[in-house]
Amino acid sequence: MAIIINLDVMLAKRKMSVTELSEKVGITMANISILKNGKAKAIRLSTLDRICRVLDCQPGDILEYRPDENTPE
Repeated sequence: MAIIINLDVMLAKRKMSVTELSEKVGITMANISILKNGKAKAIRLSTLDRICRVLDCQPGDILEYRPDENTPE
């Protein structure tokens, strides 16, 4: 997938655990882990909004686009 989720980077920068983020955002640790491990197929904008509020960051700090070399244009 061409969208990379850098949630682990922001957690490290903010010195916050997955457990703490889960509690503050109000979503399960399983869903945070799915996002963190890059297994998510989608994210609600309301969830992204809450994550950005808690981590005091911009969506671009979490989401990154890298062209997939294996996908034809």
